[in-house]
Amino acid sequence: MQVTRLLAISLGAILTNNFIFAQFLGICPFLGVSKKSDTAIGMGLAVTFVMGIASAITYAVNLILVKLGLEFMQTVAFILVIAALVQFIEMFLKKSMPALYTALGIYLPLITTNCAVLGVALLNVQNEYNFIASVVYGVTGGLGFLLAIYLFATVRERTEFSDYPKSFEGFPIALITSGLLALAFMGFSGLEVWPM
Repeated sequence: MQVTRLLAISLGAILTNNFIFAQFLGICPFLGVSKKSDTAIGMGLAVTFVMGIASAITYAVNLILVKLGLEFMQTVAFILVIAALVQFIEMFLKKSMPALYTALGIYLPLITTNCAVLGVALLNVQNEYNFIASVVYGVTGGLGFLLAIYLFATVRERTEFSDYPKSFEGFPIALITSGLLALAFMGFSGLEVWPM
């Protein structure tokens, strides 16, 4: 039962409840870093790492807050944890992968305020997931983000050389493309693989 529940959580986070296309969280880096597929993959991997680690740490932080009767401080505590994690990742990328660090630019610090990362921590609490389910939801939610941003980047690379009206150049064609991708992902809604 536990394995099927984790599989259902995983498929839900990647396809049916994708943070970008179904819950509309994390749109800023999605639109900003998706011009090239290599930077999109780098951002997706960074977000996946942060979401997975943040899910694990915020689970423990939430247990402490509940014991102390400070549940109302969840959002503030979770933001502090996420900010610290992003600082760690930023220092690591700057030292070990300077090309990716430069390519991500301003969007790397924006992971701190990425509502998808905060959203996964808050949804773990709201859905009352245990530790393993929280980490699985965080990692697969990040993988769903990675899938969305990579698909969008590959489509944007192709539309760069496509023929469309001049009034759609730049951001308008990106919004139309993301809307069409969201409609495609909407086809997964109502999908029931394993009845719970």
